[in-house]
Amino acid sequence: MTSLDNQPPHQVVIVGGGFGGLYAAKALAKASVNVTLIDKRNFHLFQPLLYQVATGALSPADISSPLRSVLSKSKNTKVLLGEVNDIDPEAQKVILGDEVVPYDTLIVATGAKHSYFGKDDWEEFAPGLKTVEDALLMRRRIFTAFEAAEKEIDPEVRRAWLTFVIVGGGPTGVELAGAIAELAYHTLKEDFRNIDTREAQVLLLEGMDRILPPFAPELSVEAEASLTQMGVTVQTKALVTNIEDDVVTIKQNDGVTEIAAKTVLWAAGVKASAMGKVLTERTFAECDRAGRVIVEPDLSIKKYPNIFVVGDLANFSDQNGKPLPGVAPVAKQEGEYVASLIQQKLKGKTLPPFHYIDRGSLAMIGQNLAVVDLGFIKLTGFLAWLFWLLIHIYFLIEFDNKLVVMIQWGWNYFTRNRGARLITGKEMLQEIEVEDNNGYYKSLKNKQAVNV
Repeated sequence: MTSLDNQPPHQVVIVGGGFGGLYAAKALAKASVNVTLIDKRNFHLFQPLLYQVATGALSPADISSPLRSVLSKSKNTKVLLGEVNDIDPEAQKVILGDEVVPYDTLIVATGAKHSYFGKDDWEEFAPGLKTVEDALLMRRRIFTAFEAAEKEIDPEVRRAWLTFVIVGGGPTGVELAGAIAELAYHTLKEDFRNIDTREAQVLLLEGMDRILPPFAPELSVEAEASLTQMGVTVQTKALVTNIEDDVVTIKQNDGVTEIAAKTVLWAAGVKASAMGKVLTERTFAECDRAGRVIVEPDLSIKKYPNIFVVGDLANFSDQNGKPLPGVAPVAKQEGEYVASLIQQKLKGKTLPPFHYIDRGSLAMIGQNLAVVDLGFIKLTGFLAWLFWLLIHIYFLIEFDNKLVVMIQWGWNYFTRNRGARLITGKEMLQEIEVEDNNGYYKSLKNKQAVNV
């Protein structure tokens, strides 16, 4: 008979190096298990600050940490670069192309991507914000818009270049709108000769009756007032019905309106990653309309107690019966809970069901402007802004990221300058005005790759 001491270590496979997966791996660093973390990227991305990359305040490396570096001291953990495209729950294996990785416990934390509510063709005109590539695409479009407006002689076309529409009034939409307003009305106002960037229009569209719906109503009112003071036009109860050919069509109580805008940014919704479909097909788990997997009270999949889903991919109803939001604190707590549960199970013990501790919600609006809802206290203005800064610095993964971001923010605060205003890469632009040899301007539509 084989001794328990001679049994191979328990194999934990984690798919996804976001907040849920990374914090689960870190919490298992000293456990008597072997951990394999698999991600198609070699870095962890601090998504809450991704909008600052999109608006030139930070560079991607400032908010990214190599997974191998973060987990280098976790001697029981190895990192694999690859994309899991299938699982075999009966054989307890995950499949990465031709490679197979066995597991005893599987944690799936592959997150979510932006959703266009069945209008996927809108993505071409209105990029979302979930990855570094998304942020760089947004940055390219935002700063290219100002450059194109500088060369445009037709007032209507110039106005379209200087019109920025953000769809979705949640935290990401609010933060994007505020950051673009600061760019137009402060950072760039002295940089151009043919245009006044302060003539730019920044529109924030929200389908519900107020922006920041998860926040207390009074904070939504405060946020809208702050954005309006900054120059942002906020439109609530505005349902987007079409995005095409540099025109956004919205439906409101008073009818249908068309907005000519060459820069449209999407912050309105998310849906589960492709692993959600794989899990539902392989385990027959239920999912919600967004494709998120409905999990048990301990975050496992029904009938598969050794498969856990955490973070944005999981639909977990809290103590109030409402699904938890797809935010970093939820993913972090879920990852740590599953790590603790695994360790307790190996000791023959159990844990009570997962219980999310909501420590509050935060949203940055602009310099010295933010809203914070901690439940027992609500903050606005400078104090909320300072609290937002400290919390985000604290949760950045590595010390060098914390230091670099603090220095960048300090410089930006006193100079209102954004040092990462680079237009990089190539893109098939929908329409860009270029000067020909005769000094006239012509429009190229979908037929030239422009190096920007």
